[in-house]
Amino acid sequence: MAPELGQAVRAAAARSGVSVSRWLSDAASDHLRNQRLGAALDMWEAEGGPFTADELDAASRLLGCAVQRPTS
Repeated sequence: MAPELGQAVRAAAARSGVSVSRWLSDAASDHLRNQRLGAALDMWEAEGGPFTADELDAASRLLGCAVQRPTS
């Protein structure tokens, strides 16, 4: 692990009040969950077509986040 990354991880773990091992475990769990979610969304779109702008906007409102759309 690069020294700068190690330092950032130690600082993040300290801010969260957990061990570095726990912080890394949580980060790995989050990463794997995001990969599975991405695969599920890819399958959903493969079966039903791309999400519409209205669907993305509705999901954004429900989740309280901004939709990131590709720039063209």
